[in-house]
Amino acid sequence: MDDQNKNLILATALSVLVIIGWMYFFPQHQPAVDPNANPTATVQSDGTAALPPATATATPAPAPVSVAEARATALAEDTRITIETPSLKGSISLTGGRLDDLSLSSYRETLEDDSENVTLLSPVGTDQSYYALYGWAPSGSLTYDQVPGANTPWTLAEGETLAPGAPVTLAWDNGAGLIFNRTFAVDENFMFTITQKVENATGTAQRIQPYGIVARHGEPEIEGFFIAHEGVVVMADGVLSEIDYDDMPDFPTVPREAANAEVTAVTENSWVGFADKYWMTTLIPDSATPFTSVVKYVPGADIYQTEARLQPVDIAAGETVEVSTRLFAGAKEWEKIKTYEAQGVHNFIDSIDWGWFFFLTKPIFSVLHWLNSIIGNMGWSIIVLTLLIKSVLFPLAYKSYVSMAKMKELQPQMQELKEKAGDDRQKLQQEMMALYKKEKVNPAAGCLPILLQIPIFFSLYKVIFNTIELRHAPWVGWIRDLSSPDPSSILNLFGALPYATPEPGSLFFILSLGVLPIILGVSMWLQQKLNPAPADATQAMIFAWMPWVFMFMLGSFASGLVLYWIANNIITFTQQYTIMRSQGYKPDIFGNIKSGFKRNKAPAGDKE
Repeated sequence: MDDQNKNLILATALSVLVIIGWMYFFPQHQPAVDPNANPTATVQSDGTAALPPATATATPAPAPVSVAEARATALAEDTRITIETPSLKGSISLTGGRLDDLSLSSYRETLEDDSENVTLLSPVGTDQSYYALYGWAPSGSLTYDQVPGANTPWTLAEGETLAPGAPVTLAWDNGAGLIFNRTFAVDENFMFTITQKVENATGTAQRIQPYGIVARHGEPEIEGFFIAHEGVVVMADGVLSEIDYDDMPDFPTVPREAANAEVTAVTENSWVGFADKYWMTTLIPDSATPFTSVVKYVPGADIYQTEARLQPVDIAAGETVEVSTRLFAGAKEWEKIKTYEAQGVHNFIDSIDWGWFFFLTKPIFSVLHWLNSIIGNMGWSIIVLTLLIKSVLFPLAYKSYVSMAKMKELQPQMQELKEKAGDDRQKLQQEMMALYKKEKVNPAAGCLPILLQIPIFFSLYKVIFNTIELRHAPWVGWIRDLSSPDPSSILNLFGALPYATPEPGSLFFILSLGVLPIILGVSMWLQQKLNPAPADATQAMIFAWMPWVFMFMLGSFASGLVLYWIANNIITFTQQYTIMRSQGYKPDIFGNIKSGFKRNKAPAGDKE
């Protein structure tokens, strides 16, 4: 096997490794969910105590009911304050003062015109309840029923509808001298500010501890694809941690938490919450405020919970104390998250899963976002981005293609050396190296551009798969969502026949090739035809099948990634053809195609 073919085999092996790696799915276990669970929990009394699971009693809806019916029933059980912003719609329950009803006005579940808006938070009593709760933990002589909790009956003291510039204030008097107020404010995007205030009219000093909770009942439905982190995100003293849902039950049991928990004392630059692929709910104390960050799983109730417990506060008789924290609840939009980071949320941009190659993923997305702001179409932006990447790599590609052209010129001499050396491989290797040195040819030069493209491929796939800016982003015609596979199918002649095609996840979906995967296969096949088929029959067979194998393997990938690969193949073909011609070698493309069909092993190429 000559060195050129070794490089080709290496390129093939590395490319296949990339594809297989990204197609590896981790199966997810879905536990049974009881959204109406209402467990009891041990309450400590020193002001730094563990908090009980954030649950509230709900009347079970009669079965069977639809998700919409169950949600409507749960929402109707409580008196509510409406939330209305340009980005969010929902309500706050006066029972517990819980933020437990929130949908995203700019995002729909599917591309259908009648699709519902994406629901982020849901009340207890619905499937997979998800909500934020604030309160105070008691200390000293205070008991838990003397501080606000999950079932506290709040009243509306100020405001009507929560909107940007129009906060609302809730009030509760414990009847024993402590008067609590909770003010909700929200901006035009996804950031809430919650200010908790307590007035001490007991006649004696009191000590209580403010906290915030984000809780999810049952393990949420996730894609389960390892390229996207879905679970807990924790920024603790400037260090990011990502915790999967299936890892939380494996936390050590902490008796005082009555749960499997991970408890971390942080001093600054910290936040904690849950991140889905595109959405997030995060507790954000002030960056200079120390607090206790808690991530825990309550087995008996099947509750996943994150907490931010601030430092206990001492309230002298007759004094009033207030504490403010922020809550992000919305879409992980790069530009908005960057704005919040500039406003003091430390490293908030890392809440987006950039992966191992973050040093590539972040700048690649920044350039893509910039291009889209100019072009106004993510598909064309991906194509222009590909052109920019190929331009940056062109010096290496030039050396590679020049080396390949020279290798082709040396083929007759290499064949002579093989015939003279016979079975003496050591002698053949020595004479080959001497020939390369004499002609100043580097047989490994073709591998470097391929090796450099692997992390770029990973990074771009991460961008396309994870960033919300690609979700439901159209390109042209039938490509209405660059984050999803090409919806067309050869099985019904791309919509010409009135037949349904296999759904994603079906065993036969791999056969349902769309237009883009087919173009990808053809572009890879044509790129191969710049070079004659390898003389070795086994190698020739491998390379003959490779474009079509890739075509089927990439058929279920995001259309944005397939579009990138097509653009990359076309640009590579153009570069390679032009450089080879400049070196005096004229690729006989049609001759190579013809010889491939005839199974002719003779090389096809003309020296000008």
